[in-house]
Amino acid sequence: MNGNGRSGGRPTLEEVAVRAGVGRGTVSRVINGSSKVSEQTKAAVEAAVTELGYVPNRAARALAANRNDAIALVIPEPEARFFAEPYFSEVVRGVGAALAETDIQLVLTLAGSDRERRRLAQYLSGHRVDGVLLVSVHAGDPLPELLAELGIPTVISGRRSAAETLPCVDSDNLAGAAEAVRHLLDRGRRTIATITGPLDVYGAHCRLDGYRQALAAAGRPVDERLIAVADFTEEGGRRAMRELLERSPSLDAVFASSDVMAAGARRELRAAGRRIPHDVALVGFDDSVVARHMDPPLTSVRQPIEEMGRTMARMLLERVSGRRGSAGAAGGPAVVLPNRLVVRESS
Repeated sequence: MNGNGRSGGRPTLEEVAVRAGVGRGTVSRVINGSSKVSEQTKAAVEAAVTELGYVPNRAARALAANRNDAIALVIPEPEARFFAEPYFSEVVRGVGAALAETDIQLVLTLAGSDRERRRLAQYLSGHRVDGVLLVSVHAGDPLPELLAELGIPTVISGRRSAAETLPCVDSDNLAGAAEAVRHLLDRGRRTIATITGPLDVYGAHCRLDGYRQALAAAGRPVDERLIAVADFTEEGGRRAMRELLERSPSLDAVFASSDVMAAGARRELRAAGRRIPHDVALVGFDDSVVARHMDPPLTSVRQPIEEMGRTMARMLLERVSGRRGSAGAAGGPAVVLPNRLVVRESS
C-alpha cells in the first residue's frame, strides 16, 4: 500500500470503508442515497470518498438496481429521412436536454428496414435498455406490441390512433391544420389544395381532417381532386404539387403537411411559373429551419417539437423509476401540446 493506505490504482469500496471506519454495506447505502444512515456516518463516508477520489462503478450500481441506466430513442424511418427531416433532430435535442442532468445514456436507433427491425428486436429482447422512446410510428408497426410483450416501458411521439393505449406525447395536429386553412381563407384564397403525409401516420390523417373541417366550417365543399397524398419528403412534395397543378391549374393556395414537402411544392410551383404568394399562397407545418430559410419565408404551423422530446423523456423516466416488476408498457397518459401559426411572406 502507499502512504495513504491505498493499494494503488482506482480506489475501491473496501478502501473507502476502511478509511471511514464503517462496513462495506454502509458505504454502499450512503453512495446510493439511502436514508437509513446517520448524518455522522454519512459525513464520514463522504469525507473518505473525497479524500480517496473514489468514483462509484455505475455499471455495478445499475446491475444491483436491476437497471441499465440507458434508454433507446427508436425511429422506425430510413436513414435518408432522418437526416433530411429537421423534426427528428429537434426531438433528439429535447430528449437530450431532459437527460442532461441524469446518468442515463441515450441510445439512438434507426429501424427503417425489415433487417434493422429484426436486429432491433433482438437487441431489445436482451433487456439492454430500461425504456424506449418511439418516434414516428406508422399504423400496423409491430414495435409497440413487441415492447409491451417484453415489458419494456415505452413512450411514443404521435398517437397511432384516437384510441392510443401507450403513454404518448403529441401536438394538436387537427387544430393546427385547421388554423392554417382558415388563414388562407381569410386571405381570400378560394381554391385551396393540400399535400398530406402518409395516411398510415395518425398525425398526417389528423392534418387532413383539419383541412376538411376548416373548409366545411367556412361553407366550402371539399374537392377530392385538391388532395394529394405524399410521404413527408421534399421529392414527394414536388410530385404531389405536380399532380395538383395537373388536376386543378387554377388553384391559388396550398397547405402542405410538412415544411419539407412545402419546399418541394415551392420548387414545382416555380418551375410552372407560379409566383408565391401572388399566384399561389403556400403554408407548411412544423415551423422548422426549412420554413425560415425558404424564399419567400414560409408561413408554417409551429409544433413545440423540442418540448415534445423533453416531455417524452420525462414521462419515460418517471415510468422507469417507478417500475417494480411492471408487466408491460400498456396504459398511460396522453399529453397533447398546442401548436400556433407563424405567418410569413409565403401566404
